[in-house]
Amino acid sequence: MEFGVLGPVVAWEQEPADLTVTPVDLRGPRHRAVLARLIVARGRVVPAQVLVDDLWIDPPAGALSAVRTFVAALRRAIEPERAPREPARLLVTSGPGYALKTTNVDAWHFETAVRASGPSGGSAVRAPGSRDGSVGSMVPPEERLAELLAGLGLWRGPAYAEFVDEPWALAERARLTELRLHAVEQIAETRLELGLAAEAVPDLDAHVTEHPWREDAWRLLALALYRSERQGDALAVLRRARETLVGQLGVDPGPALTRLETDILNQAAHLTPGGSVWAETTAAYDRAVGGTRARIESTVGLLRNLAVTGGGGLEAARRHRLAAIAAAEELGDPDLTARVIGAYDVPAIWTRSDDEAQAAAIVAAAERALPTQDHASIRARLLATIALESRGSRSPRAREAALEAEQLARGLDDPALLAFTLNGVFMQTCYRAGLAPQRDAIGAELVTLSQRHNLFTYEVLGHLIRLQSACARADHTTADEHAAAADALAARHELPLVAVFTRWYAALRDDTPESYRAAAALLDDAGMPGLSAGLLPLALAAHAVRHGDPIPTADYGPHTPWVHGSPDPPPGLLLEAYWALTAHSTQDPELLARAQAALAPAADEHAAGSGLLTLGPIADSLR
Repeated sequence: MEFGVLGPVVAWEQEPADLTVTPVDLRGPRHRAVLARLIVARGRVVPAQVLVDDLWIDPPAGALSAVRTFVAALRRAIEPERAPREPARLLVTSGPGYALKTTNVDAWHFETAVRASGPSGGSAVRAPGSRDGSVGSMVPPEERLAELLAGLGLWRGPAYAEFVDEPWALAERARLTELRLHAVEQIAETRLELGLAAEAVPDLDAHVTEHPWREDAWRLLALALYRSERQGDALAVLRRARETLVGQLGVDPGPALTRLETDILNQAAHLTPGGSVWAETTAAYDRAVGGTRARIESTVGLLRNLAVTGGGGLEAARRHRLAAIAAAEELGDPDLTARVIGAYDVPAIWTRSDDEAQAAAIVAAAERALPTQDHASIRARLLATIALESRGSRSPRAREAALEAEQLARGLDDPALLAFTLNGVFMQTCYRAGLAPQRDAIGAELVTLSQRHNLFTYEVLGHLIRLQSACARADHTTADEHAAAADALAARHELPLVAVFTRWYAALRDDTPESYRAAAALLDDAGMPGLSAGLLPLALAAHAVRHGDPIPTADYGPHTPWVHGSPDPPPGLLLEAYWALTAHSTQDPELLARAQAALAPAADEHAAGSGLLTLGPIADSLR
């Protein structure tokens, strides 16, 4: 037996066929109201007095007895074959009230169908009680679509339509209605995932007409039209969405709609369907690859790709990378461990670690793996990893590892390996001031090598290195060219973190507090704490020094010692800036002399080799 509340009345559906319900049992509206009220409670006990208060504004004498009569009638209808003195199984008495103990409610079946559909791509339907949408299990899109359509098919009209004015039904009505709207949009998104864009259009068109405030519905409709080769109609829908939102709600379209309009005008490649290809390929791989070793090794490849997708991806890759190394070591397979460590060849531009403890653990694992390896390629990758993860280290071991890795790579015919080792060498060319020309040469080789062999992430790295070196020479024309080249590659290959560095370079060019603050907004979700910690206050302090203003009081994080004048800054792209700040701040003649001696090799440069901030000509600190 099924209790329907997704329609104009509370109705009984016969299940088995020979079950009959006496019409008089449910003829009265208060019988139906009691049933609906118990369904809203979702199996919880509803005290009899609460039922009285919900059924009558001004309860008459004998209202409690009437409720008992209604309950008795409902029991006869629900369990017609129950013996007179046999305890009820479905509508039970519990303490001072009653509870409906059944799962046969079509509203609940609808929720189950939506939950069972699971998350689709990046936009799951949120079932009640879920905060992040990650409910249910991942199912193939064909099955997901069938579940959603079956669930939506249970609707015969507005939920609890007979009780629209009842306060006890309002929250449940609203919850079910919102879930239904999510389901409609999820059906459309699943159809898009399956390449059924044209099938999604009619329902979405009706959906936005009925619910014009739902921006995601407008987005899906425009995308469905675009994928149906109706670009003009897609743009017209987006214009209609803007007019509707502004005219009816007084709000401008959100960033998702604005971005989609731009992408459609530019015919962006990512608008082309690909979700089903991804799902099918990963499912096939999961079926084919059963060995633990193969899974661990392939995981690193996924993490490497994940690291360049944005701040969230970078953080996730960093979090899981060490776990993959540990898993490989636990298997006792030194060759596998070495490959897992060396396979993470993600280009790195900043010379302070985002997680020093993790970096030290990776270096230690690489050092343990090295003695087991005679293969030149694997040794070079392990050594390059040591050089990269030892960024900011004063130990000569890091630089020795970088140079040995480069030497090995140059003897092999492996452009990607050479690029990786050059990245390690770059990271270790910050041990003294005045090495911007050497870094520029590394950047130039990376650009040439990458263009020849389609290593676009290393091509971006090369342009950013050359941008930094041009800033050290105050050659902003050249720096502008490399910034533009890096931005163009980032747009073509979807590398969002590149903008962090090019926007900070633009702030350096503008050199105003406002421009630095605007650039700092990009750091919030960049996933690079080694870069972001204290960077904005440091840039503002450098600006103050250049303009003869007092250094502001602020939390400078890891930069604090050198803002206030301390010796021996760590190697890195801020080395010259640290020494210049020390020279500016110190009142100690001996420390000033040390700072000037350290800066002397860069006498012809600017303290701007980071490409992010500047303290002007280093010669000013040598006077």
